[in-house]
Amino acid sequence: MKLLIVGLGSMGKRRARLAKGIDAAIRIAGVDTNAARREEALGLGLADAAYPDIPAAVAGFAPDAALVCTAPLSHATVIGQLLDAGLPVFTELNLVEDGYDENTAKAAAKGVPLFLSSTMLYRRETQYIKQQVQQFGKPVHYIYHIGQYLPDWHPWENYKNFFVGQARTGGVREILGIDLPWLLDAFGPVEGLTVQVDSISGLGLPYPDCATLLLRHASGAQGVLAADVVSPKAVRNFECFGDGLHLFWEGNPKALYRFADGEKQAVDTYGDFTHDPRYSDNIVENAYVDELANFFAVLKGEESPRWSFEKDRAAIAIMDKVQEAGER
Repeated sequence: MKLLIVGLGSMGKRRARLAKGIDAAIRIAGVDTNAARREEALGLGLADAAYPDIPAAVAGFAPDAALVCTAPLSHATVIGQLLDAGLPVFTELNLVEDGYDENTAKAAAKGVPLFLSSTMLYRRETQYIKQQVQQFGKPVHYIYHIGQYLPDWHPWENYKNFFVGQARTGGVREILGIDLPWLLDAFGPVEGLTVQVDSISGLGLPYPDCATLLLRHASGAQGVLAADVVSPKAVRNFECFGDGLHLFWEGNPKALYRFADGEKQAVDTYGDFTHDPRYSDNIVENAYVDELANFFAVLKGEESPRWSFEKDRAAIAIMDKVQEAGER
């Protein structure tokens, strides 16, 4: 297979490395307007060819499918170009629904898959939590705090110089975009929402740096979700409880627990897991691999994607309400 990766930043390079790990025979071409990034991808052996734009790559490489790894606000245009070329598309999370109607219609007309990333749905810990909640079958409550210090996200560049520095695609919104899909998948649609936002840092952001959500799910579940870009230590603390169920997760595969027989018991959902030491310990490579494997299986007609543009509208609607609270 010949794979085109549009955007050769940190995520584009990660996707290239993992794709080759899945199938060493995959040939990869990269697209990036930044010549230094193109040269780096070639020098690292992550790409067999590199081009400054999509038309040149399509003409020169004739790819079978494409991955969109650019900044979120560019996704709609990039996806449209790739679909116009008749290519199946995998895209990183969008954070906004720009072009959703047009591109889903275009993909249907072209008869090609349009695959939307939602990596947390591929974490075995989140799938275990979903399974336990569904088996429990009674209302539960959860408390979930996700905090990450924004300057640490890309320590090699100023946080104001990439998309998290913008109000429409800010860091708090990105956290919500990553985690809302699995929460909706595990606990069901949200029928009630209360939002509070605040700014407590000196980061100088054009959006609140903290948000606290109270979510009432149609299933009867209720959750408190707190997201911030202020916490000095990256943290992902989740607790779910009901009358007969108590689960704990601290964000990494070694920190998933259930309370049984009077004590917290470790749950091992991974016999083995891979962690990139450049990132926080709650970022596990296996989920990215499993997600790409799902996309490749979708291309072969063997599997269905776990997330979709249609489902994503519910998550974006919640993110929009958080942003509206910040603008008031």
